[in-house]
Amino acid sequence: MKFIVKFFPEITIKSRPVRKAFVKQLRHNIRLVLREHDDNVTVAGNWDFIEILSEQDDQRDAFIESLRHIAGIAHFQYVREFPFTDLDGIVEEAIKSYGDELKDAVFAVRVKRVGNHDFSSVDAERHIGGTLKARCGASAVRLKDPDVLVPIDIRDNRVWMIEQRIEGLGGYPLGSQDAVLSLISGGFDSTVSSYLTMSRGLKTHFCFFNLGGDAHEIGVKQVSHFLWDKYGSKLGVKFITIPFEEVVGEILNNVDNAEMGVILKRMMLRAASRVMEGVSAKALVTGESVAQVSSQTLVNLKVIDNVTDELVLRPLVTMNKQEIIDKAKDIGTAPFAASMPEFCGVISVKPTTRAKMHRVEREEAKFNFDVLDSAVNNARVMSIQDVMADVDQQYQGDVPVVRMPVGDEVIIDIRHPDEAERNPIKASGRQMLNVPFFTLGNKWPTLDQDTTYLLYCGKGVMSRIHASHLMSKGYENVGVYLP
Repeated sequence: MKFIVKFFPEITIKSRPVRKAFVKQLRHNIRLVLREHDDNVTVAGNWDFIEILSEQDDQRDAFIESLRHIAGIAHFQYVREFPFTDLDGIVEEAIKSYGDELKDAVFAVRVKRVGNHDFSSVDAERHIGGTLKARCGASAVRLKDPDVLVPIDIRDNRVWMIEQRIEGLGGYPLGSQDAVLSLISGGFDSTVSSYLTMSRGLKTHFCFFNLGGDAHEIGVKQVSHFLWDKYGSKLGVKFITIPFEEVVGEILNNVDNAEMGVILKRMMLRAASRVMEGVSAKALVTGESVAQVSSQTLVNLKVIDNVTDELVLRPLVTMNKQEIIDKAKDIGTAPFAASMPEFCGVISVKPTTRAKMHRVEREEAKFNFDVLDSAVNNARVMSIQDVMADVDQQYQGDVPVVRMPVGDEVIIDIRHPDEAERNPIKASGRQMLNVPFFTLGNKWPTLDQDTTYLLYCGKGVMSRIHASHLMSKGYENVGVYLP
């Protein structure tokens, strides 16, 4: 099995040393990701492309799904390689790959040639195209907008029959740019802004301000892990939790209502500025968009930024809400965000849209900064790889694990809909429901409580977390299905 990776165009216009560094990082990232499917995968570097070789032909779909989400790739091709003998030999191989598609079709052949041959690329296209038309029953040859395109690369004494082309994520390889610390609440905005920095090559760590207890923290850990697992190229990043309940309480008790939202954001920037050094971050990232809410007017944003000397990046600054939601749907974080509680937006009843610095400073003078110091000092820093195991420990309980159901238990697939569609459960004759984990809490009370339900997530970690959580709420009719 062979893939050819083509770089994001902005990589190719860099200076030679920068381009080499970017390609080296991209090779490293591809190797990290694909080793999950094949420990012996070969990722060979090249000035113009990267070659991926694997003997695990059954992993083709898994390779494609993984490569689609690696930043730095413009597109990649699945190719079948064979030795070059002559043009008629290429025709025979083209029939193997495209023969059925060409019948009654309008098609074109595209040949790229590297090396010394006694024919030009145009000569090869004419010969291969004419022979294919005659032998495969094609309707016609049309060079512009053909129904079927037969792309072929002839490279010295070998030929690549390109059987599939897949668009990539684009952007720069993750880790080729400096690290940043993204303030993530789990909603639409912060998940999309985190994705955008990741896709631009910025190694993105996550910082969560816990305002709402375990349930909110678990949700944010889940969506952060999802982002990292899908787009993070397996690079090691950190997840930081800063307990902010007492900070919020201090604001609610001592700060004038109008300034509460702006001051909360200033406290967050203060705290984030103090923990970012621990992950070598060079900037903070927020999901703010101009005037989307009261604290995000230009006047207020200036007052908020005034509290720190660190660079604050706002990838969504000119995007409207629907664009952000559409992007969240595209990258897969929308289902998480739709069920995530939002606490920041309800802190002020009548928030100011034009904060005055002297008023903000007056209100902050009433704030006990020992509370903020305590929050920062009690921040928890963990590897993103470990957050799901940490979530598992937040709800300890003796959860029944069933490998082969024998009664009338109903299996509930709680995986993300994308995963459930790609890898459906194989349990014939067993009643099954699809209830994604981010809707399970709301859906559970509506289920028949006289029935026993077994949660399924694949590896058993996510299902155990949610089964434990339900048991802590008093439900006893739940277990884990782990075939």
